[in-house]
Amino acid sequence: MAEHTRSSITIEASPADVMAVIADFGRYPEWTGEVKEAEVLGTDARGRAEQVRLLLDAGAIKDEHTLAYTWQGEEQVSWSLVKSRMLRSLDGSYRLVPTAGGQRTEVTYQLTVDVKIPMLGTIKRKAEKVIIDRALDGLKRRVENGPGATARSAKG
Repeated sequence: MAEHTRSSITIEASPADVMAVIADFGRYPEWTGEVKEAEVLGTDARGRAEQVRLLLDAGAIKDEHTLAYTWQGEEQVSWSLVKSRMLRSLDGSYRLVPTAGGQRTEVTYQLTVDVKIPMLGTIKRKAEKVIIDRALDGLKRRVENGPGATARSAKG
């Protein structure tokens, strides 16, 4: 079984507010930094994205890939790779747990990435950790600061 990387952060907002930002793929370029384009290719009966095409530019890694999303209630969303030029697999999830009477949310991001080029496991884990930490920091800023929190401010 593939190893994964996981990290958590607490956000000063309800799980519903956090999930609303996670589910708003069209705005990812505004706060994620690495995502330059996001296009929802298909939705489920509730209007939630089932497939999303993402154009990434993370310095040395530039890729376009499509992810399939599975929603578990309002507390978790997971995704897996449908197609990519550079990646063999990409599996991840956000899990939301309310704290402080629902006024805060602990967000846990788990990620497993396998690239098509050979890479040492320790280097791959470090890259996963950087991706997760940037995503959680950007998500926290976006949720807590609202739509005015741009990718520029998310980069610190």
